[in-house]
Amino acid sequence: MKPRVLQLIDSFQQGGSERQAIQLTRLLRKSGRYNVLLASLNPDGPLRAEIENLDLGETPSYPLTSFYDRNAVTQLRRLVRHLREARINLLHTHDFYTNIFGMTAGFLAGVPVRIASRRDTTGMRSRSQERAQRVAYSLAHHIVSNSEAVRQKLAKEGISKEKIAVIYNGLDLERVTFASFARKDTLETLGLDSEFTGPIVTIVANMRHDVKDYPMFLRAARQVNETVSGAVFLLAGEGELMDSIKAVAFELGIASKTFCLGRCENVAQLLSVSDVCVLSSRAEGFSNSILEYMAAGRPVVATDVGGAREAVLEGETGYLVPSGDYGLMAERIISLLNEPSRAAEMGKSGRRLTEQKFSCEAQLKKTEALYEKLLSGKRVPERLKMEVPTRESL
Repeated sequence: MKPRVLQLIDSFQQGGSERQAIQLTRLLRKSGRYNVLLASLNPDGPLRAEIENLDLGETPSYPLTSFYDRNAVTQLRRLVRHLREARINLLHTHDFYTNIFGMTAGFLAGVPVRIASRRDTTGMRSRSQERAQRVAYSLAHHIVSNSEAVRQKLAKEGISKEKIAVIYNGLDLERVTFASFARKDTLETLGLDSEFTGPIVTIVANMRHDVKDYPMFLRAARQVNETVSGAVFLLAGEGELMDSIKAVAFELGIASKTFCLGRCENVAQLLSVSDVCVLSSRAEGFSNSILEYMAAGRPVVATDVGGAREAVLEGETGYLVPSGDYGLMAERIISLLNEPSRAAEMGKSGRRLTEQKFSCEAQLKKTEALYEKLLSGKRVPERLKMEVPTRESL
């Protein structure tokens, strides 16, 4: 009988963690080695359409408003019951909230193998949240990090290196295949003049967290605008910070050159007209945007945070700059815009590296190897720290 594996995700919104978890679910389902099930905390979001043809059966949700109220206890009991009734052999959670909720339920239900995840290095959680997540890690048999930088961060926090596996995000290269897109049509879709021929600098990042540091990107954009005639800047992302980001662009005098696109429904179409792609985050685990840029054959200028240097090879696939150094970021963008042949070569190198190191096949192979090791009982700790989260710890 195939092992029964449950993937627990936060929602079906278009976040990096959600997309990676749904992609992994699809890959595991196609592989056929496991009976794969899926559950969420929030059942809503556009990515739900991607699981419709996976024959996953029931996909229950466990909506939370807080970890502290009666509803949280009710939902926890529901998940514990589901884990037992479905006879789950392995539970895999994918972000902060599912780590805490899922590892607690998995421990109470006696799930034989429990795997948590970590996708950030710093800048995202309060001290109380970090304490709560450490409790969740104590209830896990293993933790998946999506970069070596995240693994090192976990080790500094006291997690045994034997308990951490690095599995890079996998990228579906079809997502950035854009041979069929006509430039004029794409420009019109993005709100630009269909006859526009100037350079385009693009950033793809959510507008929900300050850690993405859009102001840094905009300050670099102002300097690029002063040097490169006709350049425009495309900002693809949604969130409650959009108005403040637009205000910064206005204050810097580049509002007319800045286009806030909102949610990016078709990243391939966007990248097909982009000349240089940028990420300005103050902290990251491992950026899906960087992989998409590289897979699309676009040179990258990114801040040297998290696992960025594990993908962006300095001078080969792009450039790394210190967080906050918008002056150097502008210099790198300008150099690439002024030397399109060199930029194109960097883009080609990025595409090759993505195919070799960050493919879906590599992600699936490493994940299945981890599952098999843990399910067979190898290197699974005989005793875990039996510490269940309390109201005070959260």
